[in-house]
Amino acid sequence: MKNLFQHTLAVFLVILLFTAGSGNAKDSHEFDQKKNQLVGYMLDKELPAVHFSHKKMDKSQSMAAFNLYLKQLDYQKRFLLSGDVTVLRSFAPYIAENLEHGANVLPASGNDIMKERIGQVEKMVDQILAAGFDVKSDDVYETDPEKIVYVDDLNGLKDRWQKIIKAQVMYRYLDLAENQEKATEKLPDDELWKQAKVKVSGVSKDFFLRLHQETLQDHYDSYLNAIAMAFDPHTNYLPPSQKEEFDIEMRGNLEGIGGVLREENGSIKVVSVIPGSPSAKQGMLQAGDTILEVAEKGADPVDITNMSVIDAVRLLRGPKGTEVRLTVKKPDGIKEAIAIIRDVIQVEATFVKNTAIDAPDGGKIGYINIPSFYRDFETTKDGADARNATDDTRKAIKNLQKTKLEGIILDLRNDGGGSLIDAVDVANLFIESGPIVQVKDSKGNIQVLTDEDPTIEYSGPLVVLVNELSASASEIVAAALQDYKRAIIVGGEHTHGKGTVQAVINLNDNIPALNSKEIGDVGALKVTVQKFYRITGESTQYKGVVPDIVLPSLLQHLKSGEKYLENSLPWDQIGPVKYTPFSGKPFDLDMIRKRSLQRGNHDLGLQILAKEAAKVDVGSKQTAVSLKLVDMRQKVEGAREERKRLNTQFPGYQTGLYDDNQSETDGGEIKKDDSNWKDQIKQDPYVGEAKNIIVDMVK
Repeated sequence: MKNLFQHTLAVFLVILLFTAGSGNAKDSHEFDQKKNQLVGYMLDKELPAVHFSHKKMDKSQSMAAFNLYLKQLDYQKRFLLSGDVTVLRSFAPYIAENLEHGANVLPASGNDIMKERIGQVEKMVDQILAAGFDVKSDDVYETDPEKIVYVDDLNGLKDRWQKIIKAQVMYRYLDLAENQEKATEKLPDDELWKQAKVKVSGVSKDFFLRLHQETLQDHYDSYLNAIAMAFDPHTNYLPPSQKEEFDIEMRGNLEGIGGVLREENGSIKVVSVIPGSPSAKQGMLQAGDTILEVAEKGADPVDITNMSVIDAVRLLRGPKGTEVRLTVKKPDGIKEAIAIIRDVIQVEATFVKNTAIDAPDGGKIGYINIPSFYRDFETTKDGADARNATDDTRKAIKNLQKTKLEGIILDLRNDGGGSLIDAVDVANLFIESGPIVQVKDSKGNIQVLTDEDPTIEYSGPLVVLVNELSASASEIVAAALQDYKRAIIVGGEHTHGKGTVQAVINLNDNIPALNSKEIGDVGALKVTVQKFYRITGESTQYKGVVPDIVLPSLLQHLKSGEKYLENSLPWDQIGPVKYTPFSGKPFDLDMIRKRSLQRGNHDLGLQILAKEAAKVDVGSKQTAVSLKLVDMRQKVEGAREERKRLNTQFPGYQTGLYDDNQSETDGGEIKKDDSNWKDQIKQDPYVGEAKNIIVDMVK
């Protein structure tokens, strides 16, 4: 297959270079039609061959790629007219054919249309700000792009921007008015409105300047990435400028604030917050937030709508000790300003932590938190020892066993995964030797990952906490312990459902050495090549792990998980492997589930969570915003009070991140400044119910 591809590629190169003429390799940021034609051809041939699904580049894939490209172009429907979309859509059925023949005309057309519309909208915004608006009128602005359509003409576009700018000015005014409550020198109301308009005007100018700076090559890169993502959301084309930073989307490698970000339909969304990071310690930035603006302290904010995650990260980075201000939109639609002091992420805080907590019946229960399945492969590849999640979890168990325990709570909430080796080894700490997970590649080959060590580090009652942000390696551990009937899994309705593995292919390796200098760097391809399956044969992909006991979750409204991502691979199953369920003391899951449900009907913490979850879910669906000042003020103030009250009642409730200034010994035992950390755990309704479940398991 590889030899055939290299042969056809060589033929395509000869045709391409002959028809286009020769030329020197160009800078990666400079537009090069030959290079784009070549990359398109390579994606057309490589993706069906190496992707796990073996999807074909046909009309169906062409339409999927077009829909993604259109969303990247103008997801919020603020620039394109319905006629523009009709013109662009006419190219959609021929994307696959154009890739094969090197005739990619769609991104050039998209670039031309967008440039014209951006110039027109910029003039509209200037006129709108100059004219002003009535803050008492009953205008309503729909914020969900899925609920609106592209307008037919420029008048419709101006009406839409009238509402957008009005909302921005009003939100800015409310922020200034709130700051006035703490100010010693009060400003008159008309001055606050004037300042709000000036601020929005400055942000708009920067926004349009950035849009004008987008190049034709940027449009081609987005187009090629849309073609890759049509195979699944974790498959991406990485142009040369992004090749070195491809892991930002997956790992959130943010020097400065410590958040995991994802570019989603033209917006920058927070996937999770890294434990021990400045964002975690500050506490206001949460999973599900959309970052709208970024500003240095004392400077005007930069609107990052339609900005790539790479560029957004560059704004967020900065020297230790400096302040960055974020304007974020919460899942309930409320905007908030968040000030975060940049710092070096404290790696120690991302390690395994453990502590002993009081059981309801007067005994002790162990608590172990694994924030990620970490392992330093660079250090260990030369035979040196390095810290890893398995060794730290083993040390944590040994440390806790110094106290007579009734059971252990293993907290995997917000654990986005990591090392597959450690997922297998950590699961094996709680069971005898046996298979943990199956891995299937794109050729259909299945590998069963098994730990042969018969040693059990802990054989007592075990509860595993998960949530919608538990993914990949953490799902493998939870699934294995559930299948072996070793533990009771407790959490929201499902885990994230990421049951796939990606590999990075350097596209330059396919180019003959004779042509590499002339062609230049063509980037890389991150592609899904494997899929995880439980020992029962069921995939962890899409559905995730369904807990044995489901508790109310404030994350359920986020629509976080594979099932909500476009073109995600489906759930399926393969044959099971032979395994022996856990031979320790059995537990009556039906009885324990019944008792948990009864407690949930009376437990104050769980009742509050259920009510808040329902309230937030309703609020997240109410996407139409009243542009009447009195209504907007009431909504903003009400949401802030609700969030403040909930944070006071349950610190860390939303993410399960418990941070403090702490030092750790082997195994992550908290040795100083741990009072706040322990207090937060005591107030966590999930931990409280997990303790009750362990008591039921003992009985």
